[in-house]
Amino acid sequence: MFGIVLGVSSLVAMAAVITGMEKGMKESMIAMGGLDKVRIDDEDVPLWQDHLKDQSPGRLVKDVHALQASAPLIRTISPEMRLDWRGTRVTRQGKSASSSEVVGVWPTVLEMNLYEVAHGRFFCDLDEEFANSVCVIGTGIRDQLFGSPEERGEEIIPLGEIIQIGSQPLTIVGMFKHYESEQERKLKELAKKNAQEKPGGVKRERGWSGAKKWGDAFWRKNNVIYMPLNTVWVKFRAASNEDGTPDPRLTDIDIKIANLDLLEPALQQARNVMLVSHNGINDFEFDTQENQINDIRTRIRNMRISQGVIAGLSLLVGGIGIMNIMLASINERIREIGTCKAVGASSEAIFMQIIVESIAVAMLGAVVGLAFSFVLVELIEIASPAQNSPIITKSPMILAMVFSAFVGVVAGLFPAFKAAGLHPIQALRYE
Repeated sequence: MFGIVLGVSSLVAMAAVITGMEKGMKESMIAMGGLDKVRIDDEDVPLWQDHLKDQSPGRLVKDVHALQASAPLIRTISPEMRLDWRGTRVTRQGKSASSSEVVGVWPTVLEMNLYEVAHGRFFCDLDEEFANSVCVIGTGIRDQLFGSPEERGEEIIPLGEIIQIGSQPLTIVGMFKHYESEQERKLKELAKKNAQEKPGGVKRERGWSGAKKWGDAFWRKNNVIYMPLNTVWVKFRAASNEDGTPDPRLTDIDIKIANLDLLEPALQQARNVMLVSHNGINDFEFDTQENQINDIRTRIRNMRISQGVIAGLSLLVGGIGIMNIMLASINERIREIGTCKAVGASSEAIFMQIIVESIAVAMLGAVVGLAFSFVLVELIEIASPAQNSPIITKSPMILAMVFSAFVGVVAGLFPAFKAAGLHPIQALRYE
């Protein structure tokens, strides 16, 4: 039965891992803006425009104004001017923070990236106009520079505090709410409950602190620093061009489509506006969430194919093992089968007896495999990130049981035919 046990447990465990990964990827995608978000990226000019590449202006604020004026199918536009987070130090009183991004934005970024200010305020028009040295931070930056509420035992709201970004002091005027996946939230609640029930015991952590989740969408949202776009342009990009003026190019332009059913017309509308704004130079491209969805689907499909192959091979080995053991069992019971036939048992009854035995062995292996799969999933869950924790579902469990029964039937056919075809006289004389 060991092959059946391995096949069933691997099928259920791998399905749980894939389901967890799929859920985590979709949660991350939604957390970073939703399905209607589209990013306008820089792109090399096509070969037939290669002679114009020196005239490529890049993405500018004038493109944003042009889209606002001439693309009605676009609901929201958010320009971004990002600093190099690797070369931009964020410090306060000797403490430094690792940020996911330090970026100048407009207030439309709140709707674009689905942010919610929990304390204080976001930027206003005056902050943008006068390039005020203000910023809004995520809870991860707060935890790194001021300490986390879990460590301090109290809520920490650093409004009005000054942090240093590069050589520029900025005042914190707002802080976003804390973002976490559903799985992560449940694990945190469970850890708190266990700590209350067992005071002084070992606290189980599953990696919701910032340092343990580098690159995760929720980590990125919690470790962001936003400033007015004009502040970044004036105070951080000063004299960055050869002529001594700040570099006006944007890092990103994100747009949200008013109606997903009109995605293609909206993108064509935006493309036409950008081509006019860029004097006909095609130096940009659109990166849609649909591309990411298709990428997720492809990866999940490939993983499921691999899962099916591995589980299928294990079940095949298990089936061969069942067939061999049934053949060995029949050789040991030939006189018994001869006696059964001599007192009136039909070939059909002998056939069904062997089939039922074969199915019983396979189903018993499947039950043991299901039990082992829960242990295997628990071990995987301990080692996996919280947002990708495996999720056991009913479908693979039912599929594993059905396929195990099928393997039992197939494995028992040849031994059953052999047993049913025995002649009672020859069977009784068998030594």
